[in-house]
Amino acid sequence: MRWPIRYQLLVPLLTLLLGVVGISTWTALASADRARRQIETQVRRVAHTLSASFPLKPNVLDQMKLLSGADFLLITPDGGRTATLPAEAAELPPAEEVVEDWETLRLGPRVVVGERAYLGSGVRLPPRPDAGIPDGATLYILYPEELWRSARWEAVRPALVLGGFAGLASLMLAFAVGEHFSRRVRGLERRTRLIAAGDFSPMPLPGRDDELRDLGRSINEMAEQLARLQEAVQRAERLRLLGQVGGGLAHQLRNGLTGARLALQLHARECQGGGDGEALAVALRQLTLLESHLKRFLDLGRAGPGRREAVALAALTGEAVALLGPRCKHARIDLRWREPTEKATVRGDAGQIEQLLLNVIGNAVEAAGPGGWVEVALRREEKPAPVVLIEVSDSGPGPPPDVAAKLFEPFVTGKPEGVGLGLAVARQVAEAHGGSISWRRDGGATRFVIELPAC
Repeated sequence: MRWPIRYQLLVPLLTLLLGVVGISTWTALASADRARRQIETQVRRVAHTLSASFPLKPNVLDQMKLLSGADFLLITPDGGRTATLPAEAAELPPAEEVVEDWETLRLGPRVVVGERAYLGSGVRLPPRPDAGIPDGATLYILYPEELWRSARWEAVRPALVLGGFAGLASLMLAFAVGEHFSRRVRGLERRTRLIAAGDFSPMPLPGRDDELRDLGRSINEMAEQLARLQEAVQRAERLRLLGQVGGGLAHQLRNGLTGARLALQLHARECQGGGDGEALAVALRQLTLLESHLKRFLDLGRAGPGRREAVALAALTGEAVALLGPRCKHARIDLRWREPTEKATVRGDAGQIEQLLLNVIGNAVEAAGPGGWVEVALRREEKPAPVVLIEVSDSGPGPPPDVAAKLFEPFVTGKPEGVGLGLAVARQVAEAHGGSISWRRDGGATRFVIELPAC
């Protein structure tokens, strides 16, 4: 059964409210009973005074009326009456309300005299001939009902007002607290629905530092992680599509390049001793390089981890630098290769790693431009786990600001004629080998750092 948080908050508060109402009602009833006892005590004292001290003359009864607020009626056995009542009493309290001792006197039932209602009772007076009170005289004490009600209201009003105010305040507080928390929970619910719909932007956190703020912070962290996961999935999907499309295209291009290379080889044999042999050799070398590139591109598009063998990274880097040497010489780019003095070996696919190096160094060559410089360095570091670092620096201006944050994404490039695949493939190869690739501006140079686990 659904148990909304609003009700979880309201039910305890409403239970507390019922307790307040119950206590206030009990206090009011106790105050009313106490007021009645006080009036009865006052009436007993008046009865005691009249029966023991004073002659019951009309002026004495009138004075007692002013002091107590009650009316008096004295009836003697011979039928004589002395009263302070404004009218003749048509009815008297019943006989059972007449007591023999003033100490047991209490307010009796309702009695109407004229148009006024009283609470009446009576007491037998002891004979006092000196005061004119014969044996068998009865003194009826009639306390006005409106005075009794006024005294009772004055007694119960503080408890009722306090209880009502506390109850109303508790009720308003209960609904306010319930609505406040329900609104905050509904905000969290809407945010989770937006996240489920693909909106991973962070939600504003409430100002009050409580459990709901912690929950909001956790939702923001979850949204951030989901955004990163979605980005990774999209990147992996783009790379998968890139591998599928590029694999087919590379296969067709490789077939054409193989045919062109064979034709040039046949032409070179036929032209032995004549023609421009050096130009043919350069053309063959470039075709061989392109064919090697396409073969490695095909390897990247294939599923599976690929070959894993010990690769001498220094030799592989030197080969990549040598392959790009003629291009740099033609563009008057100073390509510097600092060979390491220590052994640097990694485990992986030599073809893919060479493709990684060619892409990064070639990107640096293009960024440096004619008259610039490119420097390639390799070193081994003993971190918590040994790694090999390949640093490729160039004198170019660096990537434009609008693509700097997405430099390794497929089809992201700042070059007018660029495709944006070289660095994306480089990162794919580095991560497939358990490494990483990053870049930074260092002074006036752009520096790419490839990190691969050493073996």
